Amino acid sequence: MKLWKRNAVVAAIVLFVCVAVYLNWNYPDGTADTGKTLGEAALVGGQAQDPLLDGEQTGEQGETGGETGEGGSSYFDAARLNRQQARDSALSLLQDAAAGEGVGQEAVDQANLTIQTMAEDTVTEAQIENLVMAKGYADCVAFIGEDGINVVVSAPEAGLAESDTAKIMDIVLSETPFTVQQVKIIGAEG
Repeated sequence: MKLWKRNAVVAAIVLFVCVAVYLNWNYPDGTADTGKTLGEAALVGGQAQDPLLDGEQTGEQGETGGETGEGGSSYFDAARLNRQQARDSALSLLQDAAAGEGVGQEAVDQANLTIQTMAEDTVTEAQIENLVMAKGYADCVAFIGEDGINVVVSAPEAGLAESDTAKIMDIVLSETPFTVQQVKIIGAEG
């Protein structure tokens, strides 16, 4: 009785393997009718390539709202990149200073405090940028310094109106400890 059950299980497995091989040979490419390659995705807008990955746009206004140049990056992209590179350089210098031999605990604590402040400023800038763009502006970049904050906004064709400045000022004042005199809002031509 055991031998019969074992042979039945083996026969069923062999049958399933044969069916799988048959189906595999008869249907070698399940996507042949769709014209797509497995793993290839198309963006919702119908573009076959992601413009952020190839870095090339045609000089039209990109999704950021800024005019793209020959390099494919707008003012806002370049400003963010420059800001990040400056922060990375400063962070590296602070970490080297804190890790140096013969450095006192006070210097290490000061370097760590500065690093923490830089991290907080980075988060605050990102929050301000996202909130400003949520208000309907095409793009925004914020720069927090020791004495104030500069917010560069992609201005509408008519320029920034007082209502635009008030909206942006409200966001900045709610997210930072700065006063009105320490905030500078600049409309960038896009």
